[in-house]
Amino acid sequence: MRVIRGLSHLEPLDPGCVLTIGNFDGLHLGHRAVIEKLAAKGRATGLPVVVMIFEPQPLEYFLGDNAPSRLMRLREKVIDFAGLPVDYLLVMRFNRQFANLDAEKFIDDILIEKLNVKHLVIGDDFHFGKARRGNFAMLQEKGLHWGFTVEDTGSFYVDGLRVSSTLIRDALTAGNLAQAEQLLGRSYSVCGRIVHGEKRGRALGFPTANIKLHRKNTPLQGVFAVTMTGLGEEAIQGIANVGTRPTVDGGSKVILETHLFNFNREIYGRYVEVHFKHKIRDEMRFHSLEKLKAQIENDVAVTQKIFADSKAYDYGL
Repeated sequence: MRVIRGLSHLEPLDPGCVLTIGNFDGLHLGHRAVIEKLAAKGRATGLPVVVMIFEPQPLEYFLGDNAPSRLMRLREKVIDFAGLPVDYLLVMRFNRQFANLDAEKFIDDILIEKLNVKHLVIGDDFHFGKARRGNFAMLQEKGLHWGFTVEDTGSFYVDGLRVSSTLIRDALTAGNLAQAEQLLGRSYSVCGRIVHGEKRGRALGFPTANIKLHRKNTPLQGVFAVTMTGLGEEAIQGIANVGTRPTVDGGSKVILETHLFNFNREIYGRYVEVHFKHKIRDEMRFHSLEKLKAQIENDVAVTQKIFADSKAYDYGL
């Protein structure tokens, strides 16, 4: 898969392509079904499979810090897309110029002239262009003129629930990690590089691996049972706090801190993935560091019991 940052870096697609467009935030089961549908069309026609995404996501451009929390940052999307049958991941910068682009020019200048699209898979509620004038019907009409076909992505359901990024975001906010995992097809996770912190966890007896979240807000906050991958063949169990640490500094910046069980290695600079398994509690403010330490000790005991019980269940004990 090739990642293309903007149309200026895209080589001419003379035979054409099959294309889908969207945020693909979370790359959930519904998104994966769309990609598989598009890839099947690409195989049948012998055309490359192209996915167009936006950075920042449109609502982030329009709403700023009030935009819905993001499930994935760009790097995480790229990593996940690399495992799917996609030939080109086209990352379009969503800025004022793009937001003011007329819907007809988006079709004529980008879809036709630049991408030479032959088949488009898109949601029937998809809107685009200045004042959101472009829609599914306009694409169908233009397709008749330019010779490309338009197909609805359709809805994807799991146990009667229509899978969407919004539903996953709501599940994470509510601490319902099981439902989020069901809709994603995997545990919700966050990737990042381990950075130096203020060593406050170490002073309390619980050293942490800290990851900058690189996002305006996060869909989940609190204390969680987690596993971490990227440090060897085996996943490492631990406990993580996602929040602003109200007891020690109470700032507005959200931080992910993970204490790994039975682990004592220098891992600064390593790129890892934290998988959220179970919510322990909400983040709390304590009147003293001693009370915070006592609560952490209790949280660790609860988390270790969760992992022990799940292992006994897995082995039928």
